[in-house]
Amino acid sequence: MRNLHLNYEKFTPNFLLKLTSKYEILLYIINKYYKIKILTKYSKQRVLKSKTPKIYKANKLNNANFGDFTHNDYQVFLHLVSKIGGVDEYGKYLQPEQLQREHTLTAKEFSGVFNTDIHNTYRMLNKACRKLMKTDLTLSRHESSELWQINVCSRAKYNKKEGYITIKFTDDIMPYLSQVRKKFVLYNLKEISKFGSLYTTRLYELIQEFKDTGYMIKSVDKLREVFAVGSSFKLYADFKRYTFDHACKEINDHYKMNLGYEELKEGRKVIAIKFVFKKTRVHKVINQKTGIAKNFYQKPEAQTKKDKQKNKDNNSDILEGQLAFTDMKKELQPIQNILPKVLDKFNP
Repeated sequence: MRNLHLNYEKFTPNFLLKLTSKYEILLYIINKYYKIKILTKYSKQRVLKSKTPKIYKANKLNNANFGDFTHNDYQVFLHLVSKIGGVDEYGKYLQPEQLQREHTLTAKEFSGVFNTDIHNTYRMLNKACRKLMKTDLTLSRHESSELWQINVCSRAKYNKKEGYITIKFTDDIMPYLSQVRKKFVLYNLKEISKFGSLYTTRLYELIQEFKDTGYMIKSVDKLREVFAVGSSFKLYADFKRYTFDHACKEINDHYKMNLGYEELKEGRKVIAIKFVFKKTRVHKVINQKTGIAKNFYQKPEAQTKKDKQKNKDNNSDILEGQLAFTDMKKELQPIQNILPKVLDKFNP
């Protein structure tokens, strides 16, 4: 056996304190001097850094109430989540303990993705940093019926001079930010970067859970919870107008999803909304190195300027509050609104 020559000067008291057992010391010696890579549950595997930052979230987190988060606060949260990653260099899903918890986001990065003014971005990051530090979420643990209060991060720092924040996600939140379970959503950060409303972003995220079905049904109470409206918009008509109706229009302005909705009633009361949209194409790809087959979802097709102008021309005579989606039947206009237009044609 090859002689082992150790440099004992490297084994300082501070270094040895970090190694909590003889087993870890032995692993260190083998790794250091024999260049043998041994993977344990403590090992940090190499996370694959995607060219397009992606959001990985468990469905339970995707349906959580984020309280008083503003749209900017939520965008900062999502940008930080996109830095976590979720697979190794071979495309294998990583466990939560193998993912890095501490991440830094600069004002320049955020401004580049969300097209915000760089000077205002400093203020946004500072505010979001404080908000993340004091935020906890109510989530169920895996398949349990128990509800847990979980803090988002354990440490948050804002550097005003250099314009960046550094946050450390808690151990409890990490299982909800990885792909280790089947029920998770995945989309590119850029897909929600042009939305101007928190409700639009949240509805788009909800749709990602059902993108291969072409429809989604959510109760009005659940939508109120996800949109975190609290006591605002007590009248259903106001809730509809300012949240999901507006969100549908904004999503259709950016993507060719043909997104529309149908109100489901119990008597005269609207109790749920059925959203219908264009199904996302799924491609099964086999990893050549591992032989593992995975589903890849084709991202939504963006609206071009020509498409937007065409939609604008087609919908120019649609009344406010009506569904203006090209693949759905237009609602009949009340006779009192049609009569003046008809009479105008006969007046000189």
